[in-house]
Amino acid sequence: MTRIAHTVLDCETGYACVIRAGRHELAADEPVSQGGTDTGPPPYQLLLSGLAACTAITLRMVAARRGWELGSIHVDLELYKDAEGVADRITRTISLTGPLNDQQKATLAEIAEKTPVTKTIKAGAAIETKFL
Repeated sequence: MTRIAHTVLDCETGYACVIRAGRHELAADEPVSQGGTDTGPPPYQLLLSGLAACTAITLRMVAARRGWELGSIHVDLELYKDAEGVADRITRTISLTGPLNDQQKATLAEIAEKTPVTKTIKAGAAIETKFL
């Protein structure tokens, strides 16, 4: 397999974490109501952020190749869990301001379902954990 992403996280005390993704530094934490200090978004919001970014970037790439003007892209994501906390569901709403016809929108909707992060989430990536 080819590695396509690498992220390192350090967490000294509490829930606040410093994340290094390539040359970028991010933060993660929990809200005060959950015992954190709210210095960054919680993990599920980071997960949705990755999905939103992948959606927008992929749509922009495809549209550029086809010569379509998307205008601004707004991706709104929500994560739901059932009462038992077992089943997860993500809703994704995409708004574009560009002058697109119904066929173009339908094509982009199909592409949104095939973005790399969408496919990884839907497939359920295997996670191998080891402690040093």
